[in-house]
Amino acid sequence: MRNKRNPPRQPLSQSRPKVVSKKPLVVSKKVKVVHGTGATKPSRGKPTRSATRAARPAPRGPASRGAPAAVRAPEIFKRLHETYPDAHCALDFQSPYQLLVATILSAQCTDKRVNMVTPALFRRYATPEALAAAKPEELEEMIKSTGFFRNKARSLVGMSTAIAEQHGGVVPSRMDQLVDLPGVGRKTANVILGNAFNRNEGIVVDTHVTRVSQRLALTANTDPVKIEQDLMPFFPRDQWTLLAHLFIEHGRQICIARAPKCEQCPLSDLCPSSRV
Repeated sequence: MRNKRNPPRQPLSQSRPKVVSKKPLVVSKKVKVVHGTGATKPSRGKPTRSATRAARPAPRGPASRGAPAAVRAPEIFKRLHETYPDAHCALDFQSPYQLLVATILSAQCTDKRVNMVTPALFRRYATPEALAAAKPEELEEMIKSTGFFRNKARSLVGMSTAIAEQHGGVVPSRMDQLVDLPGVGRKTANVILGNAFNRNEGIVVDTHVTRVSQRLALTANTDPVKIEQDLMPFFPRDQWTLLAHLFIEHGRQICIARAPKCEQCPLSDLCPSSRV
């Protein structure tokens, strides 16, 4: 007699359902599937070269970072002039003599520090004749905070003596005469001629001008005189003095030595060294 609680077994073919084989879903490692949307997300790996190029700002004019220096130079000057319309000599002076003294003191020293020292110095030594007669120890004490004060004191006394004895106490306005003065080289002479006499005889090349011009691929030289010679053909003569001020301002604010702010640079699409 059959037990109602235990119904008869069904045939084997009916009790076991057929197993349908399914291939495992293969998802590419480079694509993440967002369930329910059908959308995909790119992988989090390093950006491709094409993506990097796409992120760079598009050129704002016919010149680009790959163009020759002579093609990029006018646009470089234009943009820097727009960015720094008030660029000027940062040293405080009221005469060629004062600018000459301040420029000699500015070697290996900030313009801000020099401007803190020169007011008292000019009150004490108002003329080249007075500075030529200065006692070395007194002069050294007054300029000590600018660094290398002994060498600078010798240069100041020698320069002032030469001006008093050879030029009647008047700072000369010619390149050859200026570079003959003790402590005065071509860079200092360019500062005096361009800013005190409004004469564009050359381009001032300091550390900022060197760095900016090299990064912009306007020169491959490291010697200041050679850099100056490289830059002069790219810019009209009447822009030479202002060009140095623009490069210096840009070097201080954006094109910093250790960490240039390429993402803020108005020249990023013109600069072969740009990181954006």
